[in-house]
Amino acid sequence: MASIRIPTPLRAYTGGASNIEVVGGTVGEALMNLVEAHPDLRVHLFNDDELRSFVNIFIDDEDIRFMQGLDTEIAASDSLRIIPSIAGGGMIAPSLPGWK
Repeated sequence: MASIRIPTPLRAYTGGASNIEVVGGTVGEALMNLVEAHPDLRVHLFNDDELRSFVNIFIDDEDIRFMQGLDTEIAASDSLRIIPSIAGGGMIAPSLPGWK
């Protein structure tokens, strides 16, 4: 079985599990298996059947967006990682030399 590494902010929806084994021959099938087992994750990962734009899925160091997306084939030994995009922070530019 492939495994999916769950980021800390989403572990509340997996009962605290940080790594979950899933079945599926593609990334999409594996993610569907994940949300079937943990339905509360669905709204955080998908808009209908499409992966949310701020959710990044990696197989090793490869972003699936540069592969075949959800149709990317996976092996039972693969480890997938969910990496949510992080935004925000304060404006630091005024403290930079030469900022006007």
